[in-house]
Amino acid sequence: MSALPKGHPKLLNAWAFYDWANSVYSLVIASAVFPIFYNALFDKDNPYVDLFGYSFKNSALISFVTAAAFLCVAVFSPLLSGIADYTGNKKIFMRTFNYIGALSCIGLYFFDLENIVVGLVFYFFGLIGFWGSLVFYNSYLPDIAFEAQQDKISARGYSMGYIGSVLLLIINLIMIMTADNADKIAMMKYSFVMVGIWWILFSQYSYYYLPKGNSNQQKVTRAVVFNGFKELKKVWRKLQNEIPLKRYLLSFFVFSMAVQTVMLVATYFGAQEIEWANAEESQTGLITCILLIQLIAVLGAFLTSRASGKFGNVTVLIVLNAFWLLLCGFAYFITTPMEFYIMASLVGLVMGGIQSLARSTYSKFLPETEDTASFFSFYDVSEKIGIVIGMMVYGLIDQITGSPRFAIVFLGLFFLCGLLLLLRIPKKHLSSI
Repeated sequence: MSALPKGHPKLLNAWAFYDWANSVYSLVIASAVFPIFYNALFDKDNPYVDLFGYSFKNSALISFVTAAAFLCVAVFSPLLSGIADYTGNKKIFMRTFNYIGALSCIGLYFFDLENIVVGLVFYFFGLIGFWGSLVFYNSYLPDIAFEAQQDKISARGYSMGYIGSVLLLIINLIMIMTADNADKIAMMKYSFVMVGIWWILFSQYSYYYLPKGNSNQQKVTRAVVFNGFKELKKVWRKLQNEIPLKRYLLSFFVFSMAVQTVMLVATYFGAQEIEWANAEESQTGLITCILLIQLIAVLGAFLTSRASGKFGNVTVLIVLNAFWLLLCGFAYFITTPMEFYIMASLVGLVMGGIQSLARSTYSKFLPETEDTASFFSFYDVSEKIGIVIGMMVYGLIDQITGSPRFAIVFLGLFFLCGLLLLLRIPKKHLSSI
């Protein structure tokens, strides 16, 4: 078919629909079903596995693999961004990472302790595929939408992703809850296959309408490949003269490290540290908690937005960091399912809010520039490096002490540091923020 013009409703809807296709990975694989499945493979009294001559605690091992994947993403994101800016066929790159991620999800069907290395490789490439495709997906936005349309269509994509991922998770939850105990693991494996098929199937609508890329058809040279790193270096130099932005970004790096880590390890923590009556209650209870967090996060983001309009972004972020600090302290003592449900509700209340407010606050601190893409690329890379550090810290403490409780408390120190760094932002720069 002929290419649709920029701003065409069908083109905008096709772009947003990719969120419907890929968000099932972040919810079903990263947050809900896979962590429960992974924990269920191990004996509760002996959650260790021998690998490459070392004995790893299961939750520490998956933290290390996650950190390694995010490190790759952090390194390769600038390279991919450079290619996305110049290549004449960004669709093929987006589709390639999409299929790598989706097929890796299907490959998780074969994950078991006898093939744990193969299973971890599938997990690793699933994460790479998801984040790699997002680089090109996000780079499409200025190509397909005019500036006045971008906020609205971006929000539409987020909403579609939320609805699609929750829908599939509910289907998976019904599959798992209604199955006999002996078949629950099999139902979880079928969930991974469904994620891969869903991701590939629904992405075809996006690919049908999305253009190949810009029309310059430039050859990918060494200069193009490393352009992303040059842009990051340029932003770093500019930050030296932008003290408020520099201090805010340092604060964001610290508290985002903790937020993202808590989100990634919450299900593993709940599976290991909460005294569930039996395995069935553990599995259904944990998935219910994930759904609870997702639903309350929407309310939390709305309330945070209203509060920031009244009290200012930085003030609200300081309060949110203090609240997260208290939650980390509270997490050390929780043991019962009811306490975990309460904890999940409170996490949901501040999870969506701190993420959305952090990004919008960053945009308000940016200097007058047309090069906002480079600044947000720097922001994204900072966030991913923070995840690497956070997951490594969590994994090391969990491995050494044998308990993730100490790791969660340690993450609370990052929120304390984030709070203190926010207080260091010069007051004269906060009148409009």
